[in-house]
Amino acid sequence: MIGQRIKKLRQKKGYSITELADLAHVSKSYLSYIERDLQKNPSLQFLSKLTIPLETSIEYLLGNGKKDEKIDEEWRTLIENGIEEGMSKEDFLQFREFVRFQKWKGNRS
Repeated sequence: MIGQRIKKLRQKKGYSITELADLAHVSKSYLSYIERDLQKNPSLQFLSKLTIPLETSIEYLLGNGKKDEKIDEEWRTLIENGIEEGMSKEDFLQFREFVRFQKWKGNRS
């Protein structure tokens, strides 16, 4: 069940097993075992590493929640307002990169 959810999300994002393993910093072979249900009990640490590149939650991977639980109503409203004001996906991505740069710059001081 967990493996099927991971595989479905991975394919939806267009990642190969190798790409997801690299992004999540996990073993490709172990990820493959999970997806094929040869290993059915991954650790929470392993699952947490997958949540960021798959943009999901541990709860969803375990079957206890919705995929987009991380996005609460306030986030939805912010995103919807940005779209209504004419922001594109590219604008959001550029803003995210700007914020990352500012954090990086602040950490170097």
